[in-house]
Parts: sequence; structure tokens; C-alpha cells
Amino acid sequence: MQVTARLAQAKAWKHLHKLNPKPNTKRSKTTHLSSLYSPGVMAINRQCSSGLQAFADVANSIVSRTIECGIAAGVESMSVDRLDLVGIPSGIDSRREMAEKNNKVFEDISTPMGVTSEIVAKAHFVTRRELDEFAAESHRKAALARASGKFKNETTLFPDDYFSSRNIPQVSQDDGIREGTSVESLSHLRPSFSKFGVTTAGNSSQLTDGAAAAVVASRAFALSNNLPILAIYRGFACVGVHPRFMGIGPIYAIPRALEIAGITISDVDLFELNEAFASQAIVCVRELGLDMKKVNVNGGAIALGHPLGCTGMRALTTVISELQRRGGGIGVVSMCVGTGMGAACVVEVLGESNKKYINIMRSKL
Repeated sequence: MQVTARLAQAKAWKHLHKLNPKPNTKRSKTTHLSSLYSPGVMAINRQCSSGLQAFADVANSIVSRTIECGIAAGVESMSVDRLDLVGIPSGIDSRREMAEKNNKVFEDISTPMGVTSEIVAKAHFVTRRELDEFAAESHRKAALARASGKFKNETTLFPDDYFSSRNIPQVSQDDGIREGTSVESLSHLRPSFSKFGVTTAGNSSQLTDGAAAAVVASRAFALSNNLPILAIYRGFACVGVHPRFMGIGPIYAIPRALEIAGITISDVDLFELNEAFASQAIVCVRELGLDMKKVNVNGGAIALGHPLGCTGMRALTTVISELQRRGGGIGVVSMCVGTGMGAACVVEVLGESNKKYINIMRSKL
């Protein structure tokens, strides 16, 4: 698998055209970029896991020998897109056919994401201070990673003339990171979804624009075309949970993905756990027994942002880049998904002397 890059994630690129899941839009983009009509294209909308699902779909198509090579991409312009139009629950719309007051299933599925954060926090006794501490740490780690240049090798910039020709500010790096964010400064923010709640704008993921893509290929195709193999796909899983407890999806998706890959949680070197809300991220870490030294080591969505369709691919580029710096290892990317799901993917980066997955498999023979 050759991961190409991602765009710097920005809080607002309102000059970008509206991004939507319509097939004709995606088809026109791929044809324009490649100047070819032969490649097929498919649009996916699985809310927060769309980018990761695209990656898994391409990888599994290669495993089944349907294709030899494909591009998996995730993109979202949250400064333009309306959440309800891309499938994110925002409460019951009385105009919808199923929105009867006595339809409990529809009411649960329509629970706004911020409300699910409050439900998870209350059920698992997570305090406001714990949420703010988690958020401050996300910004601290992301600020250090940006300052040390860790994101540069995974980020592709727009050409300078793109900005100058449109007379708009240039975006050269992720601009949602707030260096110096503290628990004290976050404590002054008001709850966003409940008068006496604990979820605020400061301990939730940001509304961000972003895009990321990967070239995914069979080993034979990569070698014959001199493509560097940056990582190896090991498995993917998506599971359902109760919609009102949407945020706990990774608790069930990660073990299932590891089972498919044939490894255990102790075999994993790094986790990229999407920080949709600090509440659900904390609960997932606790319930899975994860070592925080392995989780979001360069910050997460609270600092970097969560452009829904992009997040899965962005997290893959980040975990692969970090594993390369560490000489190889196994990484897991996971997130909760709107309407009550969790998704997770397992990848491995091989170092010069690190063939961890192969050694684990051999030990089981």
C-alpha cells in the first residue's frame, strides 16, 4: 500500500465547492484527474468512517482479485456541508416520513451526536475535568508534533497560485491546533448540549475541512510498478451499537478487527482513536484497557479536527508515518460512527528488522 498524502486540515475553506456523495460528482473528478474513462468509481457514505471504509473496500477488492490497484480517498468540507444532508443525526425532522413521535427506534437513531456524548459521559461517570484534561493533552501533543515537523511528510499543500489567484489566505498546515490550551482555559467554556452537561466546544472535535488519499495495490502490482510499500493491510471490521451510545463503537470494533487480523490488543504498537468527543474517547480507552502512551501520540481530532469523510484516511496516514519513524510495527485506526456503529482497521509497517505480524503468525503454527 502506498499512502500518498493528505491536505492540511483547516477550520474553514469556504471557497471550496460543496462536497457530496453524488456518484456523478465523483465520476467527473476522477475522470478529470486521470484523463481516463476506464477506471470505475464508487461513492461511500458511512459518516465518520467513510474514508476508512473506502480504504477497506479497495483493499478487500484487491484481496478478492477484483482489481489490482485503486485509490481510496476521503474528503469533507464541513464549513460548507450540512450535517443532516450527509447522514449525521441532528434530531428528528418532523418532515421526514418516519418521524412519528411514537417511533422509538427512529428517535434513538436521530439522537444528535453531542447528546450521545452526554449520555456516554453520564453512564460511565466521566467528569468535566477529565474531558478538559484529555482535550488539553490532545492540543499539547498535536502542537509538539507540528512544531517538530512530524506532519510534513504526510501533508500535501495546494500550489501557491491556488491561493493567490483567488485572493484567499494560504493554508500550509493544520490550523485547528491551539498551542497553549490548558484545562483552566477550557473550564470557562459553557456546555454545548445540556445546561448541566460536560461536553463543550473545547472538548469536542472541531468542524474542519480536509482530504486524504492512498494508493492501494497488490504486492505484485506495487513491485512491478516500482511503488514503495509503505504499509500492509491486515483487516477491517465495522460493528453496530445502540445509537444513543454511538461513541462506544470502537470498544467492539477494535477487538473484532484484531480477531480478523489474527492478533491481540497487546500486539498493537499504536492506536489512532478518533476523538469525536473526549467523553467517548476516554471511555473507549478505559474499557479496552489501552496504554495512553500508544494512543493518539501526535494528538487527535480535538486538536486536528474531524472532517467526517476524511478522518479515516487522515488517521491512516498519521499512524503509518509514525510507525515508519519508529522502525515499523502494527497500528490500529478506529472511530465511532453516527447512528450507532464503530469501525476499525489494522495495518502493519515493516521495518528493516521488524516483521512483527509475520512472527506472530509463525508462533501460532
